Amino acid sequence: MSKKPVGHKARKRFGQNFLQDQGVIQRIIRSISPKPSDALVEIGPGLGALTEELLSNAGHLDAIELDRDLVPILRTKFFRYGDQFRIHEADAMKFDFTTLCHDGQRFTCCWQSTL
Repeated sequence: MSKKPVGHKARKRFGQNFLQDQGVIQRIIRSISPKPSDALVEIGPGLGALTEELLSNAGHLDAIELDRDLVPILRTKFFRYGDQFRIHEADAMKFDFTTLCHDGQRFTCCWQSTL
């Protein structure tokens, strides 16, 4: 279960609602069924509860996070994954996803709904 970092509050303007339920996380992982050969994109990783599971199963993960206060938290939390994990501080609605494709590689997007 992902713990809330001290001093970080969910921001209403970003529609933040951090995923913590392990049952939901496992259902998402089973539905995605990530493989070591997969390149995934996670939009809005929040505190990284789903990110952890994706990195454990996929070959590469790019995360797009709008909240600049969460970016260093995620970098620190997942530094051990090295080049397998890249975080981009950006608005996913304005992000150029073609920058993530190399040599015709395809990727799968994962996002957390705040509805």
